[in-house]
Amino acid sequence: MAGSKDTRQRIVEAARDLFWEKGYTATGLAELLQRANANSGSFYHFFESKDAVLRTVLDTYEDLLDPHVVRPAFARHTAPVERIFALLDSYRERLLSTNCQYGCPIGRLALELDAENAPAHERIARNFTAWRKAVEDCVREAGIGKPQDVAAFVLTVMEGGVMQSRAYGSIEPFDACIRQLRLHFAALTGKKPKKTRRAR
Repeated sequence: MAGSKDTRQRIVEAARDLFWEKGYTATGLAELLQRANANSGSFYHFFESKDAVLRTVLDTYEDLLDPHVVRPAFARHTAPVERIFALLDSYRERLLSTNCQYGCPIGRLALELDAENAPAHERIARNFTAWRKAVEDCVREAGIGKPQDVAAFVLTVMEGGVMQSRAYGSIEPFDACIRQLRLHFAALTGKKPKKTRRAR
């Protein structure tokens, strides 16, 4: 049983890495199996198709969001608005550590996958909803109105900033987006915005 579980996990982890590195379409089954150190028999024992692995990968992203992304960022601050910016700063760190090659895996798949792939897009939407919910809770705690709208805007800033920094190979577009978001939150809260970093 343990061996079977390990094989399945290796396949899922290999798929998650390759879908992020190359994209879903460009990832071939043979390459996935080689990365996972698994054979086709093992693959089809667990999954009926590459699309089935994709659905599992998206489920794991949702499972990992809170413990691996949200909680570590929120642990840096007690003030709700600063927790939001700590979350955004974690994406800045990912960009810097990859020389601005990082791309949000959920955003990438959302753009790549055909709109007709409803099961995958439903899971992508659930991931976005979970991310927005974490931000919504902070917005609500800060006493800011329309938390759902604000959280949707924060997600848009993050995704857009990441994509622009990846395209330009520079952290400046991301930092510019965050500076403007700081001004927006200052207007919402009536507080003077904190100084933000400029690109190094």
